[in-house]
Amino acid sequence: MRARSGTSHRRHLLIALVVFLALAVVAMAVEAQRGRGGGRRNREPITATKVPYDGRFTFARIAFTLTPEAGYDVKWAHDYPRAERHFMQLLRELTTLEPYMDGGTVISLGDPDLFKFPIAYFSEPGFWDMDDAEVAALRAYVQKGGFMIFDDFAGGHWYNFERQMRRVLPDVRMVRLDVTHPIFDSFFRIPNLEYRHPYYNVASEFWGIYADNDPSQRLVAIINYNNDVGEYWEFSDQGFFPVEMSNTAYKLGVNYIIYAMTH
Repeated sequence: MRARSGTSHRRHLLIALVVFLALAVVAMAVEAQRGRGGGRRNREPITATKVPYDGRFTFARIAFTLTPEAGYDVKWAHDYPRAERHFMQLLRELTTLEPYMDGGTVISLGDPDLFKFPIAYFSEPGFWDMDDAEVAALRAYVQKGGFMIFDDFAGGHWYNFERQMRRVLPDVRMVRLDVTHPIFDSFFRIPNLEYRHPYYNVASEFWGIYADNDPSQRLVAIINYNNDVGEYWEFSDQGFFPVEMSNTAYKLGVNYIIYAMTH
């Protein structure tokens, strides 16, 4: 009886340990989401800075008006500035670009200096809104050769993103991309697109917008749907995600920049 009792005790301890670890994993994921915008440990306060253009490649993050659903969370600032700092460090080491290193620039669509930056990064476009002047400015930016990266949104947030894009380009057709597209072979050869969102465990999708809706022309936007590439960049030095996931996010980012700068 004592032997069976001891075995039962060990079994209960094992079960308790498994449950504890499972709860810890869930708590980490919840904390990751709740902490966005300043609550998570190691996040820096949002001190968004517009950097004067000096000829260097500068990562330009768009500060946009938020929809009411955003509440008090500054959605466009998710992962800022650590994502930019880490990504630019890697871009400098791997390419001949000499980027601005201290977090990039934060700029609004209504700022005429936007046209000095060839690539514009939008975080959480599910909460993105614009006034009519910003709509016209972004349309002009695209028509003059600007490239847009949309990142960090999933599920039903697609609908607001699409609604805003149709204000900018009323006839826009968004095309789901596969691994044969040149953007996935512009620097690194990306062998497959079998990725999942870091928290929601849904399959990622990669969509593009072509100039004049013509697949023979350049992409003017890459859309990371059901994904959060910036999250991987931000926490690549924390061990928060598996190394391979962070490496893949960096490869995608480098490819996006090289494609945009050469097309």
